[in-house]
Amino acid sequence: MGRIAGRFARYEPRLRAQRLVLGLLSDLPRKNCWTIAEWAGEAGPHGMQHLLCRAIWDADAVRDDVREYVVEHLHDEAAVLVVDETGDVKKGTHTVGVHRQYTGTAGRIENSQVAVYLVYAGVRGHAAVDRELYIPRSWTCDPDRCRVAGLGEDTVFATKPELARTMIERFLDAGHHVGWVTGDEVYGGNPKLRAALEERGVGHVLAVACSAEVATRAGKFRADVLAAKVPKRAWQKLSAGRGAKGQRFYDWAVIDLAEPTPGRRQLLIRRNRTTGELAYYRCFSPRPVPLTELVRVAGSRWRVEETFQAEKGLAGLDEHQVRRYPSWTRWVTLAMLAHAFLAVVRADEHARHPGPADLVPLSCNEIQRLFITAVVQPLHDMAHRLGWSHWRRRHQARSRTSHYRRQAATQT
Repeated sequence: MGRIAGRFARYEPRLRAQRLVLGLLSDLPRKNCWTIAEWAGEAGPHGMQHLLCRAIWDADAVRDDVREYVVEHLHDEAAVLVVDETGDVKKGTHTVGVHRQYTGTAGRIENSQVAVYLVYAGVRGHAAVDRELYIPRSWTCDPDRCRVAGLGEDTVFATKPELARTMIERFLDAGHHVGWVTGDEVYGGNPKLRAALEERGVGHVLAVACSAEVATRAGKFRADVLAAKVPKRAWQKLSAGRGAKGQRFYDWAVIDLAEPTPGRRQLLIRRNRTTGELAYYRCFSPRPVPLTELVRVAGSRWRVEETFQAEKGLAGLDEHQVRRYPSWTRWVTLAMLAHAFLAVVRADEHARHPGPADLVPLSCNEIQRLFITAVVQPLHDMAHRLGWSHWRRRHQARSRTSHYRRQAATQT
């Protein structure tokens, strides 16, 4: 918290931000301004709401602090930047960015809010270092709607690959070096993103669809057509990294592509050893690298799923109940900070105390439980608990009255 203290002009919001981060790390079943304020010992949620909505502090500057914190403690020369999006299912139409769109969280088209994240993944651990909210065209075409939601009236539409490019360039412009970027088909299918990475000399292993056309010395072919031509002896059994149930072995093959520009371009093909299902990746490297390196980078993409699971399950990333864009950026940035803290403590503990062979190394889940139980578990008297019960019931009564009045006005 000392790293971000200078981002707050006043003592009160700085102290409240610390309470909010601790609340995000707590074992509360649901985490929002109400529950965290009660957990932190405050008399009502208005202070937490003020921190997210009206207090003066720069969430983007705190985001930069989170990035520097993660890179400093999880630094790895072979680290990979992983880009991916995650969605939160939402009701109504007033929450910023909400639109009927596909979200992997639900596995279907839903009324949801989607954001793109950049994750730093190294051998010591992984954590998100940047975020951008995806604003659909239905919003950018309506300046009044953008203004009400806290977006600038000059907000322009940006695709998810364009948001990814913005975050990657922000990471590189901050003076950090990374050799590889990976992502799924949404990003691999975008030639502008691939070209931007190649221009800056950053290698990439980006998934593409089976219908993607690639150029070889024999001409242009679909990826699945080329895969059918791969001889049996060309497949190699390699691990894409360790999973929850051991090494994740697949069969891999690589085909050189013909491109006039400098660097080496290849099509990487992954085959499931049980089902035979194929996946395809377009690869670029400034200099030749072995197949094992491409497989390592491709396998790093699973780290983003682990990061989303931890940030949502441990730090309340998806539990915000805010509608406006500034509040969204503040909540997710502090959630990223909370998870980064767990990831760094885990990395340091593994380095200092490897532990006996009969014990599983400390996980972020276990670190969270120990930290909250041993360090910051708050204790409140009965008056505090009764006061919050009274506040909730009074607020619910006002809400019910408001709903009934609105319903009566609609029916008349």
